[in-house]
Order: sequence, then structure tokens, then C-alpha cells
Amino acid sequence: MIEESELVLNKDGSVYHLHLRPEQVAKNIIVAGDPARIAVISSFFDKIEHTVQHREFITHTGWFKGELVTALCTGIGTDNIDIVLNELDTLFNIDLKRREVKEEHTSLNIVRIGTSGSLQADIPEDSFVASEWGLGLDNLMHYYRVSKTPDSDKILQHFCQHANLGDSPIRPYIFKASGKLFTHLSQGMFTGITATAPGFYGPQGRILRLQPAFERINEKLNSFKYNNLRITNFEMETSALYGLSSLLGHNACTVCSIVANRFTRRFSKNYQLKMKELIELTLQRLTAQG
Repeated sequence: MIEESELVLNKDGSVYHLHLRPEQVAKNIIVAGDPARIAVISSFFDKIEHTVQHREFITHTGWFKGELVTALCTGIGTDNIDIVLNELDTLFNIDLKRREVKEEHTSLNIVRIGTSGSLQADIPEDSFVASEWGLGLDNLMHYYRVSKTPDSDKILQHFCQHANLGDSPIRPYIFKASGKLFTHLSQGMFTGITATAPGFYGPQGRILRLQPAFERINEKLNSFKYNNLRITNFEMETSALYGLSSLLGHNACTVCSIVANRFTRRFSKNYQLKMKELIELTLQRLTAQG
């Protein structure tokens, strides 16, 4: 039995942070960092069955063309992804009354829809990027037991050498998207490695009043290449989403609308319109997969 201090539940039987019960969540889940984006996603639903909010975690579950879909706000950052992924998995793979792991495992399809900054001059603002890999510049996955794959190990070795990390406290990790989800979602999009930063300013090379310790980070990310892979964009959640989904046995993929290009210095004139386009496209492709 999992102790009360480890599996924390609310009085109504819902999981601690999300305040959700198993019947309120679909197996097809779209997550977003922006709380306002959840209402935009659910505006495409034919019918909404459940709406739940606790802190920044907003959940709408409803029907889209005969398929049940959950839209869930994670908030910003890999620390929030840790909460969301563990509690979503708990809802499906732990018997909450008996506090025991279920014998039969349920796999979820989890798609992150986000905004992002391009790290390549030829990936313009208002384009879409599907993340084949998530490169973590944060430290979340170092708190879990992880078995590296030959592919991920080779990419990491090349990246650390290229970025000249040396004695740097940054210890990157990398995980791959679900092959099935990535294939369904990525058609017509730019693809590559998405770098996940633990912050918006210094960790992404922005300079206001403080000087970054990791100088020229964007140039090093921009110039990295391994076989046919390059680092396409910067955001703040994908590495943890891919890492935890892989360990927990779920399918995950991130698709982003590019709002800024860090090298051409251009910014989208109407990213909300492009985001709606990406949301509708993602809903159609997610629910149409076999």
C-alpha cells in the first residue's frame, strides 16, 4: 500500500494538485502552459463534460468528433510537469481506494501545444515545430532512475562536446517523442530537437540587468548538428514531458507555434490566430489516429 504522505489525496478522493478524479480525464490529453489556452482548446469541443480548476491547473474534458479529449493547463516549467505527469498517471494506474498500483497498465496520449522561440533563421515566426527529441537543460530527470539508450547517449555526448560544457553545472539529458504520436502530428511541420530551459531570461540567453553564466548559449544551440538532427527551438516543458512519459509508459509529443525568431529578431504579429490553427489541427490529428 502506498502511504498517505506519498500518495496525497483530497477529501473528495481527487489527486492533490489537479483536484481530478479518474472519471474526469480522457486518455487523449492536450496540455498547455497558458491557463487562457484551455478555454480556446475546449471551444472546439462539441460538448464539455467536466471543468475543474485548482491553482493554475485548469481542466476541461469534452467531446471532439466522437472522441473524449482532456485539455489541461500545466502552468510553466518542468517542475509543474513533474506534478501533472505523476498525477495523471496516478489517476489511471493506481487504485486510489486501495492505494495500490494496478496490475493492468493504461497508456495515455499526451500532446503539449505551446509557443516557442526559433533557434534557426530558416524557421520563421508563425511556423509550426514538432519536437522529435526533448533536450533538458534543467535537472528534473536527474531525480529519477533513467536508463539511457544508445541514440540518446550519442546525441548527449556530441552536444556536451559541442557546447563545451566541461565543468559546467549544466548536465543535459534527452528523451525522444512517441514515434506513433510524432508521425501523426508532425506532417508539414519543422522537426528536430527542442531545447528545454529552466527559465525564460538567463537560461535562454536573454540579458536585462544580469549577465548569463553560460555565454553564447543560443549560438551553441543553433550550430549543433548530429546526423540529420539540429536544435530547432527553445521552450520550458518538453524534456520533462518526454522523460516522465517514457518512464511511466505513456505517449507524448510537443507541437509549438513559433512566436519569435531569436536570430532574425522577428516576432509574430498575430500568434493567437496561429495558435488556434495549431489547436484545431492537433485535435483533428490526435483523434484521427488509429
